[in-house]
Amino acid sequence: MTYLDHERYCDEIALQVGQLRELATSGADLSANVPTCPEWSLEQLVRHMGGVLRWVGTMVREQVQEMLPRDQVPLVGGPEEQGDPAALDAWLAETGELAVGALREAGPELKVWTWTDEGSSGFWARRMAHEITIHRADAALTVGAPFDVAPDIAADALDEWLDLVRWVQRTGARDWAANLRGSHRSIHLHATDADPALNAEWLVEIGEDGVTWRRGHEKAMVALRGPLTSVLLAFYGRIPPATPGLEVLGEREALEFWLEHSDFG
Repeated sequence: MTYLDHERYCDEIALQVGQLRELATSGADLSANVPTCPEWSLEQLVRHMGGVLRWVGTMVREQVQEMLPRDQVPLVGGPEEQGDPAALDAWLAETGELAVGALREAGPELKVWTWTDEGSSGFWARRMAHEITIHRADAALTVGAPFDVAPDIAADALDEWLDLVRWVQRTGARDWAANLRGSHRSIHLHATDADPALNAEWLVEIGEDGVTWRRGHEKAMVALRGPLTSVLLAFYGRIPPATPGLEVLGEREALEFWLEHSDFG
């Protein structure tokens, strides 16, 4: 797996925390349902994301070698006050400082428990950068706010998502990608607005043995084309492939199969 620089991930987490705080204190209804995570309200989404950051920050700081139960992390569920934007904002600000501080201090090679076989603080920096990026998109979609993400982060988020699918299928450690296999299907992802140097194109193939992928411009059964941020969100199932600005060319069934069977939840 090829990572971005560790500090780049830390910077992005800090940026995304700040932007999520802005959404939480924008006057939006914190009880509003999150359409992309329908089991959560906006407040529950923010508490979930902050709780995960606190959990990760604590594990990295304490260099744990076994999973730390989340209920052992102070304030992992958020502030006592419910429906209070100011309390939520203060808690999230402190959370970001704790998590980013722990990751910066650790560097990318500290040995720590992870739910994959990578076992490093570098894994957590990458995972948290992309988890909060996608959950900020969930929050933005809930309140009708614009959303964009830096090209290097968006491209790496797609790489990581595909890496995780392959790891899950190889190890059987999670069941959410178990059905991404069968008769041959191929998907080409093409970011039309990216700098050519970023090589923001992917070929994803699904076969009897599961998923394989590589960067590059290659023919496939179906192509999903559009701005990189939109391609990312559509491939994550956050926006429909029919969203204005996106194009689906070829056999839509292959893309629909991916979206049906790649739910991280």
